[in-house]
Parts: sequence; structure tokens; C-alpha cells
Amino acid sequence: MSETAGGDGGSRSLKITISGPPGSGTTTVAKILSQKLNIPLISAGEMFRKLARERGMTVDEFGRYAESNSEIDLLIDKMQKQTADSCESCVVEGRLSGWMVENASLKVLIFAKDDVRYRRIAKRENKSFEVAKMETINREEIEKERYMKYYSINIDDWSIYDLIINSDRFHPEEIVSIIISALSFKGDG
Repeated sequence: MSETAGGDGGSRSLKITISGPPGSGTTTVAKILSQKLNIPLISAGEMFRKLARERGMTVDEFGRYAESNSEIDLLIDKMQKQTADSCESCVVEGRLSGWMVENASLKVLIFAKDDVRYRRIAKRENKSFEVAKMETINREEIEKERYMKYYSINIDDWSIYDLIINSDRFHPEEIVSIIISALSFKGDG
């Protein structure tokens, strides 16, 4: 896997953060972007889901567990930040990646209407819309409180992002094209 981006023959740092609420499409977009740019993907969501599976818990159950066991969030955040800091170039996906990766070339937030997100989560996790909605609302409230408690981060503050995209309006491949275009305006693409 290449640590360089672009075809100019020179090595340059390219760190892109992809953040957004559950079900907004951040993981899908980050995977496509990582492949297209041929740079590593660091995903907090994948780390969280993997830890949940290893403990035989659903994401919702693990979220509740993490609420009373701060070491889980702190471990994931620390691992993601350290991995991103050690990479010359990477795509970093996670709710807090825009906050944690200070030297990012581009910070992207992807969002979608709540009902769209709940439908996506229900389909992905093979559960009813109502269950997905309830679990997601609960998870987001728990996470919002944790982020404020541990880091004094207001997750609803979008002012740190360079680019904000509504995934209701664009397919993942189109979002990736928008991100790559935005990089060219910043002189990184």
C-alpha cells in the first residue's frame, strides 16, 4: 500500500478525516476514498464494532458498556490518533476524527436525515426500523455525553469541518469525487 498520493513522484502528507453520525455513510465513503487514493484507512467505527463482537455484544450493548467503562472510548480514540499520527497519508473515519487529527489536509462531515440513517442501520444490522431508531437515538445521546465529559467536545459543532456533505443527495462514489475535487482546491489533490 502506497504512502504517497498523487502522481507527481514526490511524497506528501495527505490526511483526510471523515466524520458523521451513525448511518450517514462515513465508513462506506472512507473505504472507497482509501482505495481510490491508495492510502490506509483508520476506522474508529470498525474498531468499536470489532471490540463489541469480541465481547459478544451488539453495538448498542457495547455502547452502554462503554458508557460506564471509559477505558473503551479512551482506548479507541488513543489507538486511532496514534495510528493517524504515525501515517504519512491516511483516511481517518470516526465520529471524533475531525477533532482528533489536528494536522488533517481536509476535514469532512457527512450527514443524512435521521429516518434515512435509521433505515440504513436497520438494513445493515438486520433489525426493524423502530429498533434501529431507538438504539441509534440512545447511542447518540450516550456518545454526546461521553464526548463532552472526556474531551469537552460538542459533537454538534460543525465549525471545524472544511466540507459538509448530505449523503441523502449523493451516492458514496459521488461523495468521494466531491472530496477529491475539494482536495484540489486546497492544493492537496
